[in-house]
Amino acid sequence: MAEIKFGTSGWRAIIAEDFTFENVRLATAGIAELVKKSGPQPRLLVGCDTRFQADKFAWECAEFLSSKGIQVYYCQGPAPTPAIAFEILNRKVDGGINFTASHNPGEYCGLKFSGADGAPALPEVTRQIEQNIRQLQAGPNVWGHWTPRSELIEQIDPAPEYLKALAAKVDLSHIRKAGLRISYDPLYGTARGYLDKLFSDSGVAVSTIHNFRDVLFGGHPPEPAEEHLEDLRADMRRHESKLGLSTDGDADRFGILDEGGAFITPNQIIPLLLDYLIETRGWSGGAARSVATSHFLDAVARSHKRELHETPVGFKYIGELIKADKIVIGGEESAGLTIKGHVPEKDGILACLLVAEMVARRNKNLRQQLAEIESKVGAFRTVRLNLHLTPELKEALKAKLESPPASLVSKPVVELNRTDGLKLILQDGSWVLLRLSGTEPVARCYVEAHSPEELNRLTEAASELVRGST
Repeated sequence: MAEIKFGTSGWRAIIAEDFTFENVRLATAGIAELVKKSGPQPRLLVGCDTRFQADKFAWECAEFLSSKGIQVYYCQGPAPTPAIAFEILNRKVDGGINFTASHNPGEYCGLKFSGADGAPALPEVTRQIEQNIRQLQAGPNVWGHWTPRSELIEQIDPAPEYLKALAAKVDLSHIRKAGLRISYDPLYGTARGYLDKLFSDSGVAVSTIHNFRDVLFGGHPPEPAEEHLEDLRADMRRHESKLGLSTDGDADRFGILDEGGAFITPNQIIPLLLDYLIETRGWSGGAARSVATSHFLDAVARSHKRELHETPVGFKYIGELIKADKIVIGGEESAGLTIKGHVPEKDGILACLLVAEMVARRNKNLRQQLAEIESKVGAFRTVRLNLHLTPELKEALKAKLESPPASLVSKPVVELNRTDGLKLILQDGSWVLLRLSGTEPVARCYVEAHSPEELNRLTEAASELVRGST
């Protein structure tokens, strides 16, 4: 049996290689051991995305849980990760198991566990699940005899209550009254029938593409990155849409195209939404971002005299701040965000709705809004690189991270931040973050500067640092 390891977003593996029915039962058993301690009749929600066999894996999980005496609420069709998080809270169950590999390619599947709070499980919880799995593997009989109990499995539809909650958090009437025409690409994922339904039911003109199941996701990962949104750009041209919206395979991430098809990055969208939410909602609280996310958010927070919270990479840490009601918005450069009063989980559907409301209410496209806010707080330019490492380079980089350079591009390093990896903050506020991947021979390199020219210079210096040239 393969080793089952939970990363920042659960356990992911290649279908039929390590992600097998046997290993799904094993992971499910590890979770069952955990939740059985919550009371005499634990209850779990089980859902899945649209990828190959995800529904079969989810049903196997549901039946296995029922054999252990656990009440299961089984999502009757593919469901967005944020809808599952909402339903966990709505039903007050002990947690949820979601079969999704999010934005990973079609050959992957995944298992994600969320607690009773609807948030992704924290490391101490997933470590306990892994320990349970190891103990089961070491036992004389991993499975024993198990028989599903159909009376403990109830099929549910999480859509109605979740969509009702979203409609209460976003002013759809502004979008309709503005006559904003929208193109939408769910990338064959779980948000089809969710975001497009909200728009159409509210009288908003929306054109939707890729709104059917394709387990190969059109031949590329279901990730709303710029390089995967050409079909959305074409649809915008075809229908003269003013805004292009996209969500990933499980709808917890977002991608945004401005009028004319320009891609607006998550590092830009999150600060814009902070400014907009403070302006329109009048909420108290600060903002939160991961250590890898742009300091543009910090600048906007400062302009409103709001506190900025920095977290390790992994949305679960932002979820903790949402639960504590400390922030207006929390987000990551990898295109995840949530807001005050919502689920402590990434929600790409909500993100798209808020962007549409912001464009409609301000009657300005996103680039115009960016230009205005940058004139107040300054410009921020960012890039993320995955740099391949040989075993020798990896060991050399580890040593450099322990004894980092005192300067880069002739600028002194004024702060070392070891929240997650090593972040070198330079005198002018530009920075480089280096994180070693735990699963791949890769260094993840994040760079931010205040102009394209400075960004290029700093990116080259960071790459040379990783490759051993400096």
